[in-house]
Amino acid sequence: MGTKNIIVFGGGGHGKVIADIIEKIPQFKLIGFIDNSLKTGTNIDKYKVLGNRSELKDIIKKESIYGGVIGIGNNNLRSNVKNDISRILKNFNFVNCIHPSAIVPESVKFGHGNVIMAGSVINSSSVIMDHCIINTNSTVEHDCMIDDFSSIGPAVAIGGNVKIGKNSSIGIGANIFNNVVIEENCLIGGGSLVNKNTKKNAVYFGVPAKYIRDNT
Repeated sequence: MGTKNIIVFGGGGHGKVIADIIEKIPQFKLIGFIDNSLKTGTNIDKYKVLGNRSELKDIIKKESIYGGVIGIGNNNLRSNVKNDISRILKNFNFVNCIHPSAIVPESVKFGHGNVIMAGSVINSSSVIMDHCIINTNSTVEHDCMIDDFSSIGPAVAIGGNVKIGKNSSIGIGANIFNNVVIEENCLIGGGSLVNKNTKKNAVYFGVPAKYIRDNT
């Protein structure tokens, strides 16, 4: 099939990490970035900004783009950008970018547009839905389900049979016990220990994690 040309939406720090991952995936070739806040031609390491999202159709045609991934760490912004892309091009091909050093058994199921970073482990029969981020050296144990637009911070440890609801963020170094449900739009503070289910739209922090406030 040959090498597939890929673009990254967002030229910030997260986008640059994704660029490094794409360089290590033999079937992908990064062509450049799409960024609405940077001038066309701006250098991002050794790549350039190809244009903004309004120019997407022309860029895809000119550069023979196979697909791409959203390189934005903030869950809400990532969701908004995805919706914008889908309005411009309904059937855009969002690809999964999985670092070669990640450990991912065949039984793990992925949706679209996910980023799995270096050193992460996703164990058997887990499901990662769409546009999620599994950060560096994090662990997702067996039979977990991580819903759309959620992010798992670096060095997070998630026990077996855990459910992470849509648009939730698990902060760096947090730990989640087996069988816990993190409801949608939750923020778990870095270093927290979550040993019981959360409620929706809430911020939790501490050891053990306690409700702090609503996540609005």
